[in-house]
Amino acid sequence: MAEPNEIERIFSPAGYVERLLRFEAALARAEASAGLILQEAAAAIASKCDVALFDVPAIVRDAATRGTPILPLLERLAALLPNVAKPYVHMGATSQDASDTALVLQMRAGLDALTAELRGLCDAAAALAEAHRRSVMPGRTFLQHAVPITFGLKAARWLAAIARQLRALDALTRDALVLQFGGAAGTLAALAPNGTAVAQHLSDELQLPLPDMPWHAERDRPATVATTLGVTAGVLGKIAMDVVLLSQTEIAEVSEGFTEGKGVSSAMPQKRNPVDAIEALAASRLAIGVVPVVLAAMSQEHERGVGGWQTESRAIQDIFLHTSHAAQHVRAALSALEVNPTRMRANIERSKGTLMAESLAVALARTMPRPEAQRLAGELSATAITSGTGLSQVARADARVSAALSADALDKALDPSAYLGTSDATIDRALEAWREYGAQATR
Repeated sequence: MAEPNEIERIFSPAGYVERLLRFEAALARAEASAGLILQEAAAAIASKCDVALFDVPAIVRDAATRGTPILPLLERLAALLPNVAKPYVHMGATSQDASDTALVLQMRAGLDALTAELRGLCDAAAALAEAHRRSVMPGRTFLQHAVPITFGLKAARWLAAIARQLRALDALTRDALVLQFGGAAGTLAALAPNGTAVAQHLSDELQLPLPDMPWHAERDRPATVATTLGVTAGVLGKIAMDVVLLSQTEIAEVSEGFTEGKGVSSAMPQKRNPVDAIEALAASRLAIGVVPVVLAAMSQEHERGVGGWQTESRAIQDIFLHTSHAAQHVRAALSALEVNPTRMRANIERSKGTLMAESLAVALARTMPRPEAQRLAGELSATAITSGTGLSQVARADARVSAALSADALDKALDPSAYLGTSDATIDRALEAWREYGAQATR
């Protein structure tokens, strides 16, 4: 079995218990800073908030009957403490304060790990965009040849899409990952009149923003994290789908890098399946499928929900895991992608030159009404396909075209490399935006 990746460790039971303990240690220090408990008691509590001191599987087993892991955790923590510290464990907090804040800490670490993966993916896409800005290929709409593009442009679109998701994930870290601390019903009455001071100290200890109020039953922030990850998973799925489609035998414009045993079929020795892209597609769809669970959990009862936030934490864990797996596989696919410009050119010719019909119509429209130019280009394309002779030969033999275009102008109108529009500028903008983002991220 493969070693667990970073996000799997973060969202493991041990990762969750570790962050529950981090909350309890920070709470004790915060209450000591506010003068509510002795520094000696806070130090004793913090010293025992080490996940290595706890039997995590036992806590998980007890949580199944107790309804929460907090109670068995606190009992075990208290048992480790001297008598001077025991009364101050979890003072003034509620179980959901600990569990929500632990989830926020998991999400913060998970977003750090995911964004690192996505940055590597962007670097791979940027390298493809630069290397293949002149690799002309058919652009396809409704799965049919449309106009020429370059593979560099396609890779630049991948780059720009993932870079947008990185910015969205950065915004989550600023806006959605905040402290949860409200006590039994959001009033911190057990800590009066020091509740606000303790909350601020706790915010500082955990380096989590202090929100305007507790959010026990208002779940828009976790839902925003889930939906943003769902969109990211969807973008990863789109890239994976492109790789799968371009890898088809009939197209064969790209293939995933070969390693021994990768992508082999159990029945057909000739096959090299695009397994990274396939795995990414599956993970993307799984992540997207879980998002509605989090949205459904937003309708909660009064000051504390019944089952909603318990459902939410499990669903968010799954969304992180699936989105992370999609990112890893897309990155692997792009990092070793084998691109075949020769096949791209050959595929352009398969449509008998009709990929250039729009280009021909644009050129003709300089000397005749545009609707007439469109009709003529369409007529010539139909003839090229039915006759099998190709658009170039049909156009050169047509007196109407000869009257409208010089030989040089017709050559240019039928040259895929001459009809790429703003492709270079678009690639440059995507690469420059990525460089600027990278520069900002390292400041």
